[in-house]
Amino acid sequence: MPTPPLTLALRSASLAVGLGLMVALVPVSKAAAGQIYIAVQDGYAMGGYDPVSFHEAEAPLRGHQDHALMWKGAVWLFHSAQNRSRFEADPRAFAPRFGGHCAYGLSRGHASVGDPETWEIVDGQLFLFNSARGRSLWQEDRQQMLKAAQASWPEALRAQ
Repeated sequence: MPTPPLTLALRSASLAVGLGLMVALVPVSKAAAGQIYIAVQDGYAMGGYDPVSFHEAEAPLRGHQDHALMWKGAVWLFHSAQNRSRFEADPRAFAPRFGGHCAYGLSRGHASVGDPETWEIVDGQLFLFNSARGRSLWQEDRQQMLKAAQASWPEALRAQ
């Protein structure tokens, strides 16, 4: 029986992670319309934090290499096999908005990688920020900031 494509992707991700390889993303200037841009830190989406844990734990949890998954050109790590399965079933429910880029920065028209230790969940969606100050400014007028960030996404990445 042939190996399912998802199993092959998981094996490739595990091998890449095990070898310490960086995941290359499509350069922003050459990305196709509609592509999701994932911020990668230290070779992992969200710097290796488990995206499901933001929705369920008091504090986000680090993922483990033995629970890796390749999605949208990035390696995602999970704290448990159960969290990996939940993400795999509905990744958009757990992945951070704006591909993990700072929501406040995007509201100002420029892109920077969000810090997984500075975050907020609004209406079930995870937002990352580059700093506590950015998160605080975002919270002062969240609705306007969200509209502005949506208007500049993903074009702000092309300006980098």
